[in-house]
Amino acid sequence: MMKPRLLDQVRNAIRRKHYSLRTERSYLNWIRRYILFHNKRHPAEMGAPEIEVFLTYLAIERKVAASTHTVPVSLRENQALSALLFLYRYVWIDPSRDLTVNAVRAKRRKRMPTVLTKEEVGKVLGFMAGGQQLKANLLYGSGLRLMECLRLRVKDIDFHRRQILVRDSKGFKDRVTMLPDCVASSMRDHMRGVRLLHERYLAKGYGGVELPYALVIKYPTADREWAWQWVFPSRCLSKDPRSEVVRRHHSSPAPLQRAIRRAARLAGLHNHTTPHVLRHSFATHLLENGYDIRTVQELLGHKDIKTTMIYTHVLNRGGMAVRSPLDSE
Repeated sequence: MMKPRLLDQVRNAIRRKHYSLRTERSYLNWIRRYILFHNKRHPAEMGAPEIEVFLTYLAIERKVAASTHTVPVSLRENQALSALLFLYRYVWIDPSRDLTVNAVRAKRRKRMPTVLTKEEVGKVLGFMAGGQQLKANLLYGSGLRLMECLRLRVKDIDFHRRQILVRDSKGFKDRVTMLPDCVASSMRDHMRGVRLLHERYLAKGYGGVELPYALVIKYPTADREWAWQWVFPSRCLSKDPRSEVVRRHHSSPAPLQRAIRRAARLAGLHNHTTPHVLRHSFATHLLENGYDIRTVQELLGHKDIKTTMIYTHVLNRGGMAVRSPLDSE
């Protein structure tokens, strides 16, 4: 039996670790670029010196954004370095290989998060409608990340306790956040429509969704059960790039991103408004309302409270903390 090609070995290792499809594509892309940069030399012939040269090239020659290849304070490994370390730790395993990397790194810019006022958030949401407005309400009202919102399943919504269970967020951790009372009614209406769509496709022989890990083997019919369906399904069926099974995926992030940008323009906002800005605004407004920073940390799912502390800096900006000497005259 022929040994799989290098990138196929990487792909198999990533899937054994249950990494997301986006991570798989990113890692394969960086490993491919690393090999091409070194004139198609095999990774088995290379190591830390070649990784250092490649990262230095990204930092100096290509001026790649810092988040692409530097290690942030929170110790999350960057995409390029993470991909190469994964290659040597899980594919070409050699305990004697020294992977200590001392490359020139691009400095990571420390930027204050963009935060909207409550009035600005209201204007943005007011210029949205339908399912996109419901998603945006969850980003701001529950503090969800974009992909956390899109990956919600029916069983994750608890109307009785008014809470949302966010599964496998960053760091493969689960957390609980609130379901806003003002969203509950529209969420029920939305899910009734999704259920009708699900039942229609079940009758046509479809209706299955992707299940995490090996649950489809343990529970062969679970992928067609209502509890496992996406809250925000895609409008059309598509072929799963891994299993090649035709089924319904969750909706794409692009329509919501476009809807929020359009609503921000209609609201007359001049700052760069993205879905993540609504999450920043959620955290800042909770702190403004007097909630404890530890509570906000748990709702956001931050591993380190230092990440949450950035919103206290937002609160202390400008005239919100210090009175100008010009105003004291």
